[in-house]
Amino acid sequence: MSLHFERSGSGSPVVLLHGGGPGASGTSNFGKTAPVLASHFDVLIVDQPGYGGSVDEPITGQYFTSAASGLVDLLDKLDIEKVDLIGNSLGGGTAVRFALAYPRRVRRLLLMGPGGLSLNVFAADPTEGVKRLGAFARDPSRERIAAFLRTLVFDSALVTDELIEERFRAASDPAAQRAMRAMGASFADPSTYEEGLLWRDAHRLRHEVLLVWGREDRVNPLDGALVALKLLRNARLHVFGGCGHWAHLEKFDEFNRLAIDFLKGSPS
Repeated sequence: MSLHFERSGSGSPVVLLHGGGPGASGTSNFGKTAPVLASHFDVLIVDQPGYGGSVDEPITGQYFTSAASGLVDLLDKLDIEKVDLIGNSLGGGTAVRFALAYPRRVRRLLLMGPGGLSLNVFAADPTEGVKRLGAFARDPSRERIAAFLRTLVFDSALVTDELIEERFRAASDPAAQRAMRAMGASFADPSTYEEGLLWRDAHRLRHEVLLVWGREDRVNPLDGALVALKLLRNARLHVFGGCGHWAHLEKFDEFNRLAIDFLKGSPS
């Protein structure tokens, strides 16, 4: 598997794993976050399989498992032994699977509304965000991607025409379309479905975990954090009010302070 990445800064390695909406990529999600963190850490923004510059090879097996395997190969090639992981949504799921499969390669986990680990206790399934995502997958259009992107934020002003155009252009690439279908199939395939239910294995994690949630998250709602918070041995939860699924953007300065303190082991 070939994964595209960008690297900046110096210090202990931190890997940023983006979410899985159409047209997503590492720099689309974390382009503003990385320079702040790079003043403290060795930051790697990775395009997950099927996104950004990592769309050339087919996705096989369960997505989280495949993405974690690709990431460990990348770290081996870069001669990086141990990392902190920051994962948003789909990237949070990849981070959890990576930590479960390669526990000695991980120091800490910062997970923002992580896929697979959250289990909705009260909110309906599928959620509004997942319904919008499915609508775009079935019939891609600018209108549908705009509707999906607006479910990711509390403040819809963050979803600009430029962002919609950028994400729609990336999502319209034939390779990205194939990858999106393959990824969706990996979560529905009966032979791999249970690998995506990360909350079942959450009790095995011994790492320090910071769960970050937006109170108004319409993709992975806040009640989805309750089971993970109960099962994880060493976890805490930070909730931002007036915030959706993109806490690192909607609460930019506060999130960066929180992340830096957590990754440095400082009290928050």
